[in-house]
Amino acid sequence: MDSGKLSRRELLKKLALAGAGTGLLAGAGSLTKRWTSTTEAAVSAHEAMYYEKLSGQRVKCYVCPNECVVGPGGRGVCGNKVNRNGKYYTLVYGRAAALNVDPIEKKPLFHFLPRSWALSVGTAGCSFSCKHCQNWEISQRLPAQLEQEGHVLSVPPNRLVSKAQSHNISVIAYTYNEPISFYEYMYDTAKLAHQKGLKSVMISNGYINREPMIEVCKYLDAVKIDLKGFSEEFYSGYCSGRLEPVLQTIKRVIALGKWLELVYLVIPTVNDDPEMIRQAAEWVKRAGGPDVPLHFSRFTPAYKLKNLPPTPYDTLRQCRRIAREAGLNYVYIGNVPGTEAASTYCPSCGKIVVKRNSFEVLGSHLKPNGACKFCGHKIPGVWA
Repeated sequence: MDSGKLSRRELLKKLALAGAGTGLLAGAGSLTKRWTSTTEAAVSAHEAMYYEKLSGQRVKCYVCPNECVVGPGGRGVCGNKVNRNGKYYTLVYGRAAALNVDPIEKKPLFHFLPRSWALSVGTAGCSFSCKHCQNWEISQRLPAQLEQEGHVLSVPPNRLVSKAQSHNISVIAYTYNEPISFYEYMYDTAKLAHQKGLKSVMISNGYINREPMIEVCKYLDAVKIDLKGFSEEFYSGYCSGRLEPVLQTIKRVIALGKWLELVYLVIPTVNDDPEMIRQAAEWVKRAGGPDVPLHFSRFTPAYKLKNLPPTPYDTLRQCRRIAREAGLNYVYIGNVPGTEAASTYCPSCGKIVVKRNSFEVLGSHLKPNGACKFCGHKIPGVWA
């Protein structure tokens, strides 16, 4: 197997995106890099897409199924859009609350350009309010809070794309908080990146309406969707959302021919019932066939669910077994270092074709076209 490791010097070079220090905001869970603080009023607001003007200076947003009706001075559920005198504005356009270079495997995308690096950006706000949110420090806070604390960097689309180009980073990832909540920023950046020959990936909860999804997919190359559970009760009780729109988005991404991977965060006693797991896996196979990658990710206590323990490894293995019995070929276990279930196995000959340890690719037995070097079976994905 060929080595997938980067030297420390190469890694630091990848991280050197700006003139001061690493030039990056710290990760979504560790906001430590300080930038010049601005108040929200000083931030240049950008008019939102997909909204309707109503009587009494009210507006109705159509980006996501929340379809918020917002009066003058009010905000939508995402917290980062405001009605100013009957016009709807996003307050996070070009305002990065998290900016990093990540391996694509961290998204996680295991069948999309292995070993590539992604310039990853997030802002304040989210269309959900998940009790178990891992990135609540930015997703569940208002833009003004992060601005005043100095946790925001001005990175408009043209600057984001030029940073990726100048450092030979081929992918831009919209991630950390919910990119649907910063739709305008994602859309303009992805469109420009597409024109410049760069790839774009959306790391999302999938809670988006039909027309906005079809439009942004013109410029996306891959989508990762969190299938957070498989019941309406779970979505309403733990995420303040609904399951059905997410299922529709998954089917839409498949129909549009975009590469798709799914993640199911397994929360003990909450969404780990074997029958729920079986129903989810069987639905995925019906909707997208046996080759849609499904990642079962380990929960760690966070935000409002700190009272629950981390997911037992035996539970994750059981989930993987159930999904494979349901007919899915590519089922992974995430957030568990050293597990063999992070590697890709050829469903034809059973041999490892991409060996991983967590997010690190240790070696590959794939031909350039994605075929298994041992038996020639084509492994679905975007490999080059």
